[in-house]
Formats: sequence, structure tokens, C-alpha cells
Amino acid sequence: MMKLYIGNKNYSSWSMRPWVLLTQADIAFEEVMVRFDSFAPDSTFKATLRDLSPTGKVPLLVDGDLVVWDTLAIAEYLAEQFPEKSLWPKDKAARAQARSICAEMHSGFTALRSHCPMNIEARLPEQGALIWRDQAAVRSDVARLVAMWQQCLRMSGGPMLFGDFSVADATFAPICTRLVSHALPLPDDIQAYVQRVGALPGVKAWIDGALAEHDFLEFEEPYRLSRQLA
Repeated sequence: MMKLYIGNKNYSSWSMRPWVLLTQADIAFEEVMVRFDSFAPDSTFKATLRDLSPTGKVPLLVDGDLVVWDTLAIAEYLAEQFPEKSLWPKDKAARAQARSICAEMHSGFTALRSHCPMNIEARLPEQGALIWRDQAAVRSDVARLVAMWQQCLRMSGGPMLFGDFSVADATFAPICTRLVSHALPLPDDIQAYVQRVGALPGVKAWIDGALAEHDFLEFEEPYRLSRQLA
């Protein structure tokens, strides 16, 4: 059985993507959680992954003797291994668009990712309001997301970005959690999409796992002193 190495579910946005993809598509795998103690070279996290991954990062998919790292590479490998799951849209044009927006997510939206880190357990509307007021780049990132998602939903008819669930929805699921945690303003149609993503069984299972961790990592939360004071 394939193994997927992930970090803390509450914080690890990159781990969430392939985990949700596998779970939502009902593909069997073994989860191996490697706790974020720190990312220093001598950390337990790095020591655990050192002999498995050339990058020392999660997520990491191990299938027999094959090791696949990077979320997009994992998604492509799974799509090839399980063509019957239709992880990418069947239509060629839609598939090209889906790959394009996933690649844009992979390399972009840096302001939103930096100022609004994933923290599923947290509710940070006050911080979100200040970020929205002060960070023009975050407003720009959200505007691009809104335009992108509206175009996809309009062309596909929903309920997911390309009609049925696909790699694209798994790719943007962590962004949806960021938008919720920080209560960033969204138009009604996009808010509805975010809610539909959150209700997917695979996404809900990840969120439930994140809420069950009760593992406050100070270096991941410079804006809070503890969970109890949230």
C-alpha cells in the first residue's frame, strides 16, 4: 500500500492537498504523520525525512521503491496510476485550464499564503480585518482567486471548479481554510463554493483530524500566545 508522509494537519497546507485528493477519490493509502517540531537541520522532523526525501519536506508519497515528492508531481502520479478516478477533468480544454490554475497556485498567491498561514483550528477575524486593511497584495491575491474561481464555476456549472471534484479543488482546499480562518470578505457565490469544499467528505475528514490534534506550535503562530487565549 502507498504511504503518504504528512505534517501537522492543522498547519500543513501542502500535506492537505494530496491527502484530500486520495481520501476524496477513495484511493487506499497509509498516513504517516511527521510532527512539526521545527525545520532546523537537526530537528526530529528533518531527521525522519532525511533518508526518504531529497528535499526533507512533506508531503511525500512512497509507492514501493518509488518516492514522489511535491504536490503537483504526486497529483500527476495518482492520475496516471488511477485513470478510472478522473482526477483531472476529462475534457482536454478544461484539463489544461485546471493544470494552469494549479500551477498558478503552486507558485503564486504568496502574499495570501504569507500573511494568512493555514491554521484550521484558529478563528482570526480581527487579524484578518487588519490584514485586509493594510496588505494590498493580499487583497490582490483574493481578487485573483475570486475572478479565477468565478470563471471556472461559470464555465463548468459547478458545484466544483470543473463540475466534479478534481485535483483543482484539492489544490485550493487549504486556501479555502485560510479564507475561513481569517474571515476575509468574499462575494456570495465564492463563499458558497468555499462552503461546498469544506463539506466534501475528504476535506471534512482532514479538518476533523486537525481539530483533534491539540498541538499548539508557537513558531507556527506568531500572532497568538496559546490556543487558550484565542
